[in-house]
Amino acid sequence: MPGVIAGAAVGAAGLGLVAGGLMYASVWPTSQIFGRTLIAGDDPGQIALTFDDGPNDAATPELLDVLARHGVRATFFAIGNFVRQRPEITRAVAAAGHLLGNHTMSHPKLSMEPAARVRQELADCSAVLEDLTGVAARFFRPPFGARRPAALRIARELGLVPVTWNVTGYDWNPIGADGILKNLDAGIARNRRRGCGSNLLLHDGGHRGMGASRMDTVRAVDRLLTARAGDGTRWVTVDAWAETPRG
Repeated sequence: MPGVIAGAAVGAAGLGLVAGGLMYASVWPTSQIFGRTLIAGDDPGQIALTFDDGPNDAATPELLDVLARHGVRATFFAIGNFVRQRPEITRAVAAAGHLLGNHTMSHPKLSMEPAARVRQELADCSAVLEDLTGVAARFFRPPFGARRPAALRIARELGLVPVTWNVTGYDWNPIGADGILKNLDAGIARNRRRGCGSNLLLHDGGHRGMGASRMDTVRAVDRLLTARAGDGTRWVTVDAWAETPRG
């Protein structure tokens, strides 16, 4: 009997490790266990600036000014509810030539939601973006990076390419522009050693509500673009990698 109990305990522990590993994989941005996502291309000189959780009147207009000054286009994954609240900022993002992507209507963790909710979140956000800009959204970023096979399948059924990332600025933490820039530079250097492009995760808003403080992100982006001016970096939007994604 002790042996049976011990064996059951070992089996339960093993199942726990497997479950924990799958849960980790569901949010790890470069994991492809639950289905393919677009991350970056094979050119280490290409970098994509991507911004989640906008539009946000406390930072997005200033960020647009910085990008315009440097002549750089970026990718904005917008939350549908915020798009409805700030249509004029969303139009300004599109008018400046930036790529707008789907970040759901209300930013739920899709790995935990039933299929019907996933479909509604994605379909409604795409509809809001297309109604406002006249352009259909082609790309989708799962909130928190959380996904499962059903969520990725539904996204593709709706004509959306799932996009994750391979560099994190950690700009939701109080680390200042210096800390954000340090994280970005380290991630870019790591990807260049690996021989791939860099897809930078940053935020121009906060999913909890309008008015999130993201000016440290704006300052970090300004400094990043200034420091890399003339060094051969090619700034792209994620559609540049749509045909040849690298996992």
